Amino acid sequence: MTDLSPAPAALAALWCDRCGESVAAGPHPACEAARAWEPPRWCASCRRRMKVQVVPAGWSAVCVEHGERRG
Repeated sequence: MTDLSPAPAALAALWCDRCGESVAAGPHPACEAARAWEPPRWCASCRRRMKVQVVPAGWSAVCVEHGERRG
């Protein structure tokens, strides 16, 4: 049986990955500016709070539904 679910990168971002609010509500200039320095805290696909780990070499953020992102 083949899994036909879309890959995490293919999912459309419905939620801001920094504040967790809807991206349809309008632009998030403070969030866009903070993304240069901070890891995402919310999953952009399902609005779940992610487990984030920051280390000197970068960061990782894990959503229980959509997996891990690194930066």
